[in-house]
Amino acid sequence: MGKQKVVVRFRKDGVLATYYKFPTKYRAVFVSRIKVMAHLDISNKNKPQDGKINFRHFAPIDVELRVATIPTAGGIEDVVIRLLSGGKCMPVNAIGLSSNNLDRLLDGVSRPYGLFLVCGPTGSGKSTTLHSVLNYLNGTERKIWTAEDPVEITQPGLRQVEVNDKVGMTFAAAMRAFLRADPDIIMVGEMRDHETASTAVEASLTGHLVLSTLHTNSAAESIIRLLDMDMDPFNFADAMIGVLSQRLTKTLCTSCKKPYVPEARELEFLAAEYCSEAIPDGSRSAATDEEVAAQIEDWRKDFTQKGEFTLYKAPGCIDCLDTGYRGRMGIHELLINNSEIKKMILRRAPAAEIHLAAIKDGMHTRKQDGIEKILLGYTDYTQIRTL
Repeated sequence: MGKQKVVVRFRKDGVLATYYKFPTKYRAVFVSRIKVMAHLDISNKNKPQDGKINFRHFAPIDVELRVATIPTAGGIEDVVIRLLSGGKCMPVNAIGLSSNNLDRLLDGVSRPYGLFLVCGPTGSGKSTTLHSVLNYLNGTERKIWTAEDPVEITQPGLRQVEVNDKVGMTFAAAMRAFLRADPDIIMVGEMRDHETASTAVEASLTGHLVLSTLHTNSAAESIIRLLDMDMDPFNFADAMIGVLSQRLTKTLCTSCKKPYVPEARELEFLAAEYCSEAIPDGSRSAATDEEVAAQIEDWRKDFTQKGEFTLYKAPGCIDCLDTGYRGRMGIHELLINNSEIKKMILRRAPAAEIHLAAIKDGMHTRKQDGIEKILLGYTDYTQIRTL
């Protein structure tokens, strides 16, 4: 604003950090240059604009930049640039899924038809997860169509369509077109409306495997959100394979993290937090001492060496800019449909009931998954407590 310097910030591991500041007099020139590169209207400063820069025209790097300009108070424009590397997708066993979740996920998506959803907020890695699943399923014997906004990851063998509302190529329109193209698997970037969701459910019931994303907080809430979109409960209950809810958490810096043997009270605290996730809302406030002790004994089988737990902490170093964290990994909650959950969908049960039924069926909540990753030495409780 005013005579303040223009600030350039980069988002690293989900957190914005100031990269550079330059004098105010260069603001208009800088913004105009970006708009010219993105083929935007430099004379229009009162409306938001979207464009893209193919960086191969300016440097020998295969990077596409998505540009969004937004007018702000004082006649100033804010510019947001998103980097799309067009790189290879991650293998499905490298996205941070626990062995139990990985087995259940692959079993679910290996079915010939049905609906599988990945949910979470913007920037939680949903598209990365879906492309990892598609990479696992991709083969010459399967025809796979995707509708994305934008196409961030490209894979050979996939027919990928970029959604463009200006020309009428919406997610729903793309879905209807795909059904005439003899697909085996359809991936829809996002279920935004009733039309897209109902078309996806119909496609999953007519012999297609449909993968998509939703912006919801938990796996059980995704079911309620779709029912609130006026989905037919009977069709939806039959179509749904499962829902994967995920977040990204910072991981400890591998250059400076150091092992330590936790005290008994720290283990008891983690076990109490782990057990409290399976307590029905309002029934009681905390786990019992017996549940905590039993959980610690269960952990001894999988997370100890010679009966001793080892946790890690990172004091910070040059590599992680003294934060103690470098890189991120996925934290997951996988709900797989079963006969009990189908009955709950048919009677439109509350999300809390569905959540508890999924836990009884073997689902670990995101917080439980995060605590297991603490015990494996990937992160610490500071990053997990808000999941």
